[in-house]
Amino acid sequence: MSDAIQQEQIDQGVMETLRERDHSALAQQVNHLACNHNDIIELLAHYMALSEQENDELFDDWYDNLSKDQHTVLKVFEVYRGQYEHQN
Repeated sequence: MSDAIQQEQIDQGVMETLRERDHSALAQQVNHLACNHNDIIELLAHYMALSEQENDELFDDWYDNLSKDQHTVLKVFEVYRGQYEHQN
């Protein structure tokens, strides 16, 4: 699967979940991942730092090498972030 298609699927999943506003399924996905709290915090810190840089290639290389569990964490993070951003 190409990276663009994979990213599009993640983006669509985020938007669908935002519309649903029910995060129980997302919580179940994250709660069963094989990573600890520190792993998640480190992943999100790396994600935020790379997202703010102008180097898309660096971000893409990093993103492409993430595991399925890490992609799930980022998807859930984006759903929650979008939810909070649209509350104001």
